[in-house]
Amino acid sequence: MIGNFYRPGKLYTRARVETLDHDFPSLASGVVIPHGIYDLKQKHGYVTLGTSHDTSEFAGDCLRGWWRPYGQAAYPQASSILILCDGGGSNRARGDLFKLALSRFARVTGREVRVAHYPPYTSKYNPIEHRLFPHLERACQGMIFIHLDLVQELMAKANTKTGLTVSVTVSDKVYKTGLKVPADVKEQIKIIRDENLPQWNYRILP
Repeated sequence: MIGNFYRPGKLYTRARVETLDHDFPSLASGVVIPHGIYDLKQKHGYVTLGTSHDTSEFAGDCLRGWWRPYGQAAYPQASSILILCDGGGSNRARGDLFKLALSRFARVTGREVRVAHYPPYTSKYNPIEHRLFPHLERACQGMIFIHLDLVQELMAKANTKTGLTVSVTVSDKVYKTGLKVPADVKEQIKIIRDENLPQWNYRILP
């Protein structure tokens, strides 16, 4: 949440900083929802800071936001895009809304999307969990999120000796929760499931 709330970590200042010790939503001026994409080859993180809700539509918009300025330029000859996802949350394996968002992405880009979900309780093995997010947390350690611009500035400074760089954008789009995919729309999604663990591994065609 955005506001004068305590956050763990050490912060060196010339004056004492006083914060609220309880983060009640009614005292917040807003929320910030980071959604990250980590490019294993480029060692670059692409973070979108949402201000609404963490939905599957938001995840799909983040993917398109990565592709247009970055992915398309880095991989112009790519015919397929591999995405490693957790098993829950906005990109959960059982989520029809997430598959619909991927289908729209495949249609816009003309590329096949191959998805590999990590089974429950194994998301810690996802490379993004130890190559991007810990360094974002380190960059923000102890800082008070008094406004959204500060969060963007801090996360953009995240780096490592092995070459990690981060690009951060902000999305002010409002996302609705509780949406469902109609049966006729669900049938139009061109999905091919793998023989091995089909509930977690599949391809979505444009």
